[in-house]
Amino acid sequence: MTDALTAQQKDLLVYHLREAYMEIFPAPGIAERLDVLERNAYVAVTCSPTKGVDETLDVTATLVSRGFRVAPHIAARNVRDAGHVREILARLRELRIESIFVPGGDRPKPAGPYSTALELLREIAETGHDLKDIGVAAHPEGHPSVDDASLLDALRDKQPFATYLVTQMCFDAAALERWLRVIRSHGVSLPAWIGLPGAIDRGQLIKTSLRIGVGDSLRFLRKQVTAATTLMKSGEYTPGALVRELAPLMADADNGIAGYHLFCLNQVEKTESWRNAAIEALR
Repeated sequence: MTDALTAQQKDLLVYHLREAYMEIFPAPGIAERLDVLERNAYVAVTCSPTKGVDETLDVTATLVSRGFRVAPHIAARNVRDAGHVREILARLRELRIESIFVPGGDRPKPAGPYSTALELLREIAETGHDLKDIGVAAHPEGHPSVDDASLLDALRDKQPFATYLVTQMCFDAAALERWLRVIRSHGVSLPAWIGLPGAIDRGQLIKTSLRIGVGDSLRFLRKQVTAATTLMKSGEYTPGALVRELAPLMADADNGIAGYHLFCLNQVEKTESWRNAAIEALR
């Protein structure tokens, strides 16, 4: 990973790898498996279309008690009504959560009046909150059912209610660079957390999906054809080469990149082992 990188780029990569969010799905035993992470590490907890917000917040509470800095996902299509929004915000306040991520969600039929992230973001703003950060989703490599112009419009609409964005899992540094240039030229200034695949074993991915029961990881990949194709081409994937390609983008302040978001698909141990080895190699 270290070939052709400047000392400044290496230092920056070490920092961003150490400070990266590790995203996990709620699943039995997941809190204990996170013991391989350093205490005070950043963890993001997804919101399952079947298990809902309460499950996400229960896992969040457990992880907070174990010393992690947690950003729960609050999926719009899983929120029932304005009263439910107030309940969620009250629990977040009780847990002293500073950052949340608001996606639209994968629930086929919304549980309430919020079918998009923007609708929920507006409700949260109207209700009032003391959150420090609110994140929204972005799609550098496009979306199978939404055109690029609409994606850009949606991102601009969400920007007044958010403080950062997280990209979908990305495998193409050139595509990411082009996308960043486009959104910055169209007034989207939110700091960007770059979604990286973790260190993922194909066989373990399938086992994880079966153990979770609702197929969250496979559902995640079905929305991202490039990700699915890349991960299924070989037995194992690690993001080292991609991290090296992204180094110049990370170092350019004009790109507004805040850090990495690791989609480990609950392969926590393997991804953390890769992260530690990558940091050691950079040092």
